[in-house]
Parts: sequence; structure tokens; C-alpha cells
Amino acid sequence: MRRFDKIWRRRVLGLAACGLLATSCGPVADGWRAGGMSAAAKDQIMLVRKEPQSFGYQRLEMEARVYPELAVFVAKRGLPDFLAETGGRERQYFILYYLNERHAYACRTRQGSQRALEFAGPYPVTDGEFRLLDGFRRDPNRQPENF
Repeated sequence: MRRFDKIWRRRVLGLAACGLLATSCGPVADGWRAGGMSAAAKDQIMLVRKEPQSFGYQRLEMEARVYPELAVFVAKRGLPDFLAETGGRERQYFILYYLNERHAYACRTRQGSQRALEFAGPYPVTDGEFRLLDGFRRDPNRQPENF
């Protein structure tokens, strides 16, 4: 085997290994980002706005990828104005607020299933909730308190 062929094969193998390593880092980075977003969203209520994209919108998109039933729900009813998120070791809980209808829907992960959700509602949004959330919707610089 000629020296040129050996060098060429090493380079091809090196490039293939670099390509494999580069593509394998994508899911890890997504996992780190998802974990960081999850920690930031825990026990929070977030404005959901597509333009300019809010943290709540990004969080809703991410959760809709994890829970396909959530994606179907949002596709049917439209984007909520706010998303509240909390949870523990065994379950995740979400509340979707639709201020124009003054309704909220609750959903939680099913016990024993990590990708299925149970939905409940609509529940009426109280006057206090509406004032608080509508004020934040009008002025996003004013942070709502934790519920």
C-alpha cells in the first residue's frame, strides 16, 4: 500500500469520526437546554407569545414535543395566553390560561406513563387572576408573582 493511500484513509477516517462526534453532541445540548428550561419554568407562570418569542412559548413548544397530546390540544384551541408549570418526581402539571375566554385548562402526566396527559376543564379564571395576568400581558416588564 502506498504512503499516499494510508494518509488519505487516515484523513477520511478522521473526518468521519469528527462528523460522528459533532452530530452526537446535538441531543446532549438539547437535553442540557431542556433541563435548564425545566428548572427555570418550575413553579412559574409564563407569558406565551409567538412574536417576539417568549420563554413561555419556547417552553410550550418543548413540552408539546414531549407530550403529543398537548400539541393536539393547543392545535385545537390555539395558543394560550399563559402557561403555568409545576411538578414533582412523579408528575408534571400544566395550566393553560386563555384570557379572552376567561378559561383555564389543567393537565397532568398520567401516573405510570411519561408521555400521556390527562386534561381537565375549562375552569373559570377568577377576577384576581384575570387582573394579574392581563396586567402582565399588557406590560410584560412587570413580572407576575408565583402562584
